[in-house]
Amino acid sequence: MTSRQQQILTAVVEAYIATGEPVSSAAIARDLSGHGGPVSSATVRNEMAELTEAGLLEQPHTSAGRVPSAQAFRLYVQRLGEAGSASQGGARGRLTTELQATIDTSLAGVNGTEALLARSSGVLATLSSGVGLAVGALAASDLLEHVHFTRLAERRVLAVVVGRSGTVRDRVLAVGEDLSPSQLEHAANFLNEHFRGWQLERVRAEIQRRIERERTVYQRMMEAAERLWSGAVPSDAGSSGDRAVFVEGVANVVGLREDPARLRELLTALEAKQRVAALLAAYIDSRQESVRVVFGIEEQAPELAGLVLIAAPARLPGSLLGTIGVLGPTRMDYGATMGAVRYLAEQFDRVLEGGGGRT
Repeated sequence: MTSRQQQILTAVVEAYIATGEPVSSAAIARDLSGHGGPVSSATVRNEMAELTEAGLLEQPHTSAGRVPSAQAFRLYVQRLGEAGSASQGGARGRLTTELQATIDTSLAGVNGTEALLARSSGVLATLSSGVGLAVGALAASDLLEHVHFTRLAERRVLAVVVGRSGTVRDRVLAVGEDLSPSQLEHAANFLNEHFRGWQLERVRAEIQRRIERERTVYQRMMEAAERLWSGAVPSDAGSSGDRAVFVEGVANVVGLREDPARLRELLTALEAKQRVAALLAAYIDSRQESVRVVFGIEEQAPELAGLVLIAAPARLPGSLLGTIGVLGPTRMDYGATMGAVRYLAEQFDRVLEGGGGRT
């Protein structure tokens, strides 16, 4: 595309986002003339015809105006991302001071990772008029803060595992032999003394390694600790059922579906929290440093066809806490939504370290 065609395409996309109506060449000519030299309607009309032939604009049968194609939205978002990475403009700059202040106010008093994830989903739903999503990181990637075992009855033990991110896992375990309160205390003390600060997923392998090395009475205590730990944090701890999943603002997209059957599919998908967790895991890399905008999510979730995912990982230094994002219609304010997602993801470090702490 020429620079003029890029300018016209951007103007068409932003006008369509603002109004939801087909955009005329006359409207674009007025817009461009107001931001530079005069541009005739005929010139814009010719350029829009070429953009239509290229598949970037479409013309509804009942209107002389044009609407952006899916490819046009992709190019528009790509340019936003490039502008944001090249300077403090672009996606970051589209987050106004007013919106930033709204986010800061909404995060006041939040304490703990799950509370922050829950608040983030609600804030994003409100700001974007889409569906706000937040999914906690895999429990196995959390760091151990404390573990405690309590004897409930014969061969039944309550295990409580507290992660440094603020997550708390409690399970009632059926153990093969009856363990006394003293044995449970020794097992908990062993785990707390040797593995505090370790990733949960690494603890089991290290206990097993030590069991193989030891051939003393000490080994029996470690074997008991290993059995208890395996019950408290099973090997499938990475499943979506072990994550905190928050979905807010489903009503914002309900009106987008006129087909009752498709609407039921949409509602079912958004209510199935493991489905939401799987969707974010499929598209958002925990190592990415920026917001990702995903078109075509129907490849992963056909029932969500027509929606766009905007999401980013939320981290503390050296620790992934989860993923936050927005599901919204193709016609949305990408700049503001990308800016809000980015800004919220960056606030986890500030809020949890300087606000209410992680627990």
